[in-house]
Amino acid sequence: MNGEVAKAPELYKDGRRLDGRALDELRPIKIEARVLNDADGSAYIEWGKNKILAGVYGPSECIPRHDQSLYRSVIRCRYNMAPFSGLEEHGKGGPSRRSKELSKVIKEAFENVIISENFPKTQIEIFVEVLQSDGGTRCAALTAAAVALADAGIPMKDLICAVAVGKIAGHMAVDPSKEEDNFGESDMPIAFSLRTGEILLFQMDGLLTKEELAKGFSLARAAAEKIHKIQVDAIKKVYTEPKEERLLLIK
Repeated sequence: MNGEVAKAPELYKDGRRLDGRALDELRPIKIEARVLNDADGSAYIEWGKNKILAGVYGPSECIPRHDQSLYRSVIRCRYNMAPFSGLEEHGKGGPSRRSKELSKVIKEAFENVIISENFPKTQIEIFVEVLQSDGGTRCAALTAAAVALADAGIPMKDLICAVAVGKIAGHMAVDPSKEEDNFGESDMPIAFSLRTGEILLFQMDGLLTKEELAKGFSLARAAAEKIHKIQVDAIKKVYTEPKEERLLLIK
C-alpha cells in the first residue's frame, strides 16, 4: 500500500447508508440460547457480520477463597477476540488492553442487575468469545451474555440490552457498522435496563452537541426495545422447543 491512507467511503447518500439501511435501522440480529451443552447457560448471537458466543458458569465455589465475599457472589467476566475474528486481530493471542477494558465494563454492567446477594461465597463467571467481528462487538457481547445468564437461571433485576449510535456524515445513526465506526465522526455504545430506565453502560468517542446526544439516546432506546424482544424470544424458544442436546450451526 506504500503507506497510503484508506480513502473514506461515502457513508450516507440519498437517505441511505453504505449498506442500504435507514438511519434508525438495525443490522439483522439472530440470537440462539443454550448452545453449549456443558455450560450452565449460553447464547450465540449474529449481529450483522458479528458472530459471538457467550457462556456462563455458576454460581459455584469462589476460587481462590480469599476472593470470596460473605455478602454476595463475585462476578467475573472474560471478553476475548479470537485471532481469526478480523484482520486487526489476525495472529494476535492472549489478552489485549482492549479486551481487558471490555471485560471490565461488561462485568460492571452485570454487577448492577445480577441479584448476587442471593449467592454469598460464590462466583459467577461470564465468558465471551468473539468469533467474527464487524463493529459493535461490545454491545453484541453484552446482549448475548444477558441471554446466557437468563439461560443459566441467574436471577437478575432486568435483561440488559445494548446498542451503539454514531454520527455519520453529520447524521445520528443507530448500530454503526465497521466502516461507519472507522470513518464516522462519533461512536456511543449504550446499555439499558428497560424496566427501570437505567443506563448501565455509556461510552463515547468523538464530539456531539447536546441535540445530537438527545437524538442518539432516542434512537438507542427505540432500538433497544427491538433487541429486547429478540432476547426474550430466544429464551422462550429454549422452553418451547426443548432438546436434550442442542447443536449450534454457524452459517
